[in-house]
Amino acid sequence: MSVLVINSGSSSIKYQLVDPIDGRSIASGLVERIGEDIGHYEHKYDGTTTDIEEPVPDHGAGLRKVLEIFNTAGPNLDSAGIKAIGHRVVQGGKYFSHAALIDDAVVDRIRQLIPLGPLHNPAHLKGIEVARELFADIPNVAVFDTAFFQDLPAEAALYALDRDVAEKYEIRRYGAHGTSHKFVSSQVSEILGRDDLKQIVLHLGNGASASAVVAGHAVDTSMGLTPLEGLVMGGRTGDIDPAAVFHLQRVAGMSVDDVDELFNKRSGLKGLTGNNDMRSVWTMAEAGDHHAQEALEIYVHRIVHYIGAYTAEMGGVDVITFTAGVGENDARLRAKVLERLRAFGVKVDAQANQPHTKEPTTISAPDSSVRVMVVPTNEELAIAREAMELIS
Repeated sequence: MSVLVINSGSSSIKYQLVDPIDGRSIASGLVERIGEDIGHYEHKYDGTTTDIEEPVPDHGAGLRKVLEIFNTAGPNLDSAGIKAIGHRVVQGGKYFSHAALIDDAVVDRIRQLIPLGPLHNPAHLKGIEVARELFADIPNVAVFDTAFFQDLPAEAALYALDRDVAEKYEIRRYGAHGTSHKFVSSQVSEILGRDDLKQIVLHLGNGASASAVVAGHAVDTSMGLTPLEGLVMGGRTGDIDPAAVFHLQRVAGMSVDDVDELFNKRSGLKGLTGNNDMRSVWTMAEAGDHHAQEALEIYVHRIVHYIGAYTAEMGGVDVITFTAGVGENDARLRAKVLERLRAFGVKVDAQANQPHTKEPTTISAPDSSVRVMVVPTNEELAIAREAMELIS
């Protein structure tokens, strides 16, 4: 039994064949540089990596080639027992609080939500369209990043915007990375054997978000109407005064699209240092680059700001968890964040914080006022399990 999970981006396709029962990744791969002169396929199975460099005209051609690679490099999909195709969809608006079996109506709704997810939903639709054609006899399931935050309390979900305008144009906090936040917070509850925890989950990657979770339910999250709001990210500003948009339009003569690109692609770490990769920012900072050193402080400051806010909102915090690429792998960044929480009794076990592990790990000292953990996220497994739960 397996589920093929597809995450279709604007110029890439990530995929993974997952056993939803034992959580094992059977095979995985990446198609990138779609539409460019030369594309790249990477397929991993049974300890072997297959790399192919050739043009990938579009998503349809890419997925068809992936099927060929499965047949030649393994495993054979006909004997893999695929029960469902699970698709990651970033923006589900107010319409999807759970995974949805994909039919024409669901596709139409995802298309209608493009204005709320202009960078993501169009690419997801391409992957869905091709998968429905290639896997016509297998259920295709959409799993939405926003679903976990669908039932946020009104005080967290609603902006202080004219109510009629907000309702007409569906402006509210939708959040993102919900599949990861749900998976990680559930893992923590399971590991600690408690379902009443007050948790803060820090999903730190090129995109970054924080969530407050009480007894398994999200009560707040840092991303808003779009994934732009909140923490400092690789290329996104995170929180910024909305009047900066008016200022840049009036004084700099920038168009809406110009500002959109600036805030989403040329800001964050990239805007502060010229590089959106945290590893490179650290290298620059160690070499004495003042801008990189400053960027790290800004990045940490924003995280600490949200930890403080969420702790107050929840009336305390039992567990703070780091996850995703930066959160799981950057011990120095974790230490910098937690150092600022020492006044609240948070203590780090320096030795436990150093190793990179693929297993959930506690990195706080035994006498810390708050347990601090590193829990690897697994969005593909979460999507596979939600897809299986739906079709079952």
